Amino acid sequence: MTNILIVEDEGLNAEKLIRILKELRPNYTVLTVLESVEDSVNWFQSNPHPDLVFMDIRLLDGLSFEIFEQVTIQSSIIFTTAFDEYAVEAFKQNSIGYILKPVEKAELEQTILKWESQPLRSTDLKINKVIESLSNHKKEFRSRFLIPFRDKFISLPVSDIAHIYSESKITRIVTYDCKEYIINQTLEVLERELDPKFFFRVNRQYIVHISAILEIYNYYHGKLRITLKNNPELEIFASKEKSSYFKDWLDF
Repeated sequence: MTNILIVEDEGLNAEKLIRILKELRPNYTVLTVLESVEDSVNWFQSNPHPDLVFMDIRLLDGLSFEIFEQVTIQSSIIFTTAFDEYAVEAFKQNSIGYILKPVEKAELEQTILKWESQPLRSTDLKINKVIESLSNHKKEFRSRFLIPFRDKFISLPVSDIAHIYSESKITRIVTYDCKEYIINQTLEVLERELDPKFFFRVNRQYIVHISAILEIYNYYHGKLRITLKNNPELEIFASKEKSSYFKDWLDF
């Protein structure tokens, strides 16, 4: 029996990965799904290490590379990542397994076959070199959007954005003066493109700018209720899991 651990903070991505794994390898057992660096470190310190870990790079409370700084993982690692040319090149140069998001069945099959033929543990890999390489690479975040609007284009600085939301698979930017613009990017893509010092994904539907936050209230079962300056009537709820990271983000 092959035991699998998934480290992924987006529930839909984790569910898709589990579904494809069950189709490709019904004899594999997914032990659990972890969403943060802290939870992962605690889990590895308290449990027998699995055969293989699928690990997202960006987690709720930081980058998954931070896990390796706190615990020695006796497992094989396959990183899952949205396309980042620099990160992918670092993985290639150091022979570290990775798959690109969104995970596709054919690519996952090839990645698993490669691992089954050569199941290297994380201690055999040069993960520290990847960490050093990525740490020295300054990531550029999006500074503006070019948005088609009626018969013209609008160049919108990200500093004008109060929040972004997704509804019925349509993504809309909302400015501080309450103007709305439809854009093509999903929230998953925007979460990577926007500077996390200023933007936080509160839940599956909303990304908010730190300067747009008006008030924060405790809500039932550890959740938070958030109101915004540009639309005080709008109520946005952060889950219990997201709430602690949201408060840490505001307090940093």
